[in-house]
Formats: sequence, C-alpha cells, structure tokens
Amino acid sequence: MQDWIVPAVAGVLALVALGLAAALLRARSRTERVLAEAQAETAVLRDQVAALERRLDRPTVKPEASFVITDLGLDAAPGDAEVEQSTPTISSALFADLVLRETVVKAASLAHGVRRALDAETRNRIRFEMKREVKRARKQRRSDTRDARREWEARQRAAMPEEGSAA
Repeated sequence: MQDWIVPAVAGVLALVALGLAAALLRARSRTERVLAEAQAETAVLRDQVAALERRLDRPTVKPEASFVITDLGLDAAPGDAEVEQSTPTISSALFADLVLRETVVKAASLAHGVRRALDAETRNRIRFEMKREVKRARKQRRSDTRDARREWEARQRAAMPEEGSAA
C-alpha cells in the first residue's frame, strides 16, 4: 500500500524541479533582454556625449569688441542732435516734486519712529531693562570687590614673615 508513495513524491519533485527550471530560463531570458536594452541605451548615450564633446571642443571665434564704454553704444559724434535728444531730461517742476516727496517720506518715517520711541509701553520696557542692568552691574561690582579684597588679603598674609612657635 505504501509502494505508490515513493514514485508519487519523486514525480512531484520532478514536476517542481521542471517548474523551477522553466522559471529560471524565463528569468534568465528576461535578464538578458533587459541587459541588451541597457547596453543599447548606453551606446546611444555614449554617441550623444561624444557629439557634445565634439561640439564643445571646437574652437569658438570670439568677436572683437567694437564699442567703447564712454560711447554709450551710440556711433554719433559729441554735440550731435540725436545724442542730445536721447539723454533724459527732467523739468525743474518734476525735480522739485521728487525732492519734496522724498523729504516728506523721510520726515514721516522719522516722526513715526519718534512717536513709537516715546510710547508709554516702550518707555516702561526701557526703564525695566535699565533697572535690571543696574542691578546686574552692582552685583558684578560687589563680586569683583570681594574677589579683589580676598586676593589682597592673601598677598598680605603671604608677605608677612612667619612667626616662630613659642615652644
């Protein structure tokens, strides 16, 4: 009764081995196909890089500068009518208006800053910070004074001749 188990297991194992071999062949062919595509793409990219290198390696002809900075890009002679017309001119009324506007803006911003500085909240904050700074400075001075006094006393003790014992 158990004689059929061994051939059945061997048959199943043979089928599994056959399936694994088929899967291996399919994976290998797919890998080879992907590898061939990658090599083709690499060849195309190499050709493009070589073309770019050839294009960049060509000597470029630099055009000589045919202008002078003081020319402002115009080929007209000084005193020419075209040059005088192309320079912007501002009327005196417009100039006065621009100066007045700038002055008003500056004065308004200064007034706003002074108004903020004189605000009660700002003054209180400044007063608080000043008190805190004065307290900190006092503590620091006291600490410095104590340290200086200790150091001075230590020097005095070191400078005094040692007294001999009475024994």
